[in-house]
Amino acid sequence: MRVIRHLPRVSPRLPRVVLTLGNFDGVHRGHQAILAAGRATAAATHGQVVALTFHPHPVSVLAPERAPTTIQSLHDRLATLRTCGVDVAVVQRFTKAFAAWEPDAFVTDFLLGSLDVQHVVVGHNVTFGRGRRGTTETLRTLGERLGFGVDAVGPVTVGGVAVSSSAIRRLLGAGDVSAAAELLGRRHRLRGRVVAGERRGRTIGFPTANLHVRPGVLLPADGVYAVRVHGTSLFVDGVLNVGIRPTFGEARRTIEAHLLDWSGDLYGQWIELELVERLRGERRFDGVDALKAQIASDVAAARALLAAARS
Repeated sequence: MRVIRHLPRVSPRLPRVVLTLGNFDGVHRGHQAILAAGRATAAATHGQVVALTFHPHPVSVLAPERAPTTIQSLHDRLATLRTCGVDVAVVQRFTKAFAAWEPDAFVTDFLLGSLDVQHVVVGHNVTFGRGRRGTTETLRTLGERLGFGVDAVGPVTVGGVAVSSSAIRRLLGAGDVSAAAELLGRRHRLRGRVVAGERRGRTIGFPTANLHVRPGVLLPADGVYAVRVHGTSLFVDGVLNVGIRPTFGEARRTIEAHLLDWSGDLYGQWIELELVERLRGERRFDGVDALKAQIASDVAAARALLAAARS
C-alpha cells in the first residue's frame, strides 16, 4: 500500500480511482464494509482503491474540549487499512483552513485536482466540507455532473447494535473488550514500546513488560485482562494490568503485561497486546502477599480462558 501525505502533492493525478474518505478510527466492521464495496468496484473497473483519511482527528481541531481519544494510532490505522486491501492511503492533515473548504469546491478542486475519480464509496452518514454540509446527496449531484458514480454503504449492525467508532470507544472504556471485538471484527490491540519500569513485578515473582503507548490512544478500563502477546518472533499468552497499582499507593497509570512461560529481554522492542477478555477490575490489596495470591489466581484464570479460546 502506498501512503501519501497531503493530497495536493500528488503529481500526476492518480488514475482510475475508487475513492472512499473518512476518519476510519478503528477500521471497524462498518469501515470494512465500505472498503469491501470499494474493492469490488475497483476489481470490476480495473481501478485502485484510494482511502482518504485525516490526521489529527477533526474534532481535536474544531472542538478540542470534545476531542475523543482514538482507538488506534495513525500507524496502526494505516496498517489495518493495508490488510483491508487499500491500494493508496492519503493522510490529509486536518486544519481549520482545510475544514473551511466549501463542499462543492472540496470535490471539484481538492479531490479531482489530484485524483481521476471514477467512483466514490462512502458510509451512509458521511459529511464533509465547511459546516459538514457535504453529504452523500452532494456527492451524487456532483457525480452526475462530473462523471463519477457514488455508492453509500450501511448502516452496519451487529446483534442489533449500530457499528461506530463512538460505540467501540464506550465499550473499551467500560472494559468490555469482547463486545468491542464484535464491532471491530477482530480483537482490539494495544501497541507500544517496552520501557523500563519499577521492576516491582520481578521482586514478587511476576515480572512484567511495561508498555509505552502513543499519547492520545484509548486505553481500556483499568483492570486485569487475558491477552495474547505479539512481537518479533514472539507469540505467547499473558496477563495484562492497566491501572495505577493502588496497593503501592501510586497515581501514574501503567500498562504492564506478565508473559506466561516466557523469559527474556524485551526492552526497546515494539509489541502488541491482543485483548481477549477482562478478568476483573483493579483493586487495592492489603499487602504484597494478598496481591501475589490474586495475581496467581489471575494467571490461572487467564491460562484457562486462553486455552478455551484456542479450542
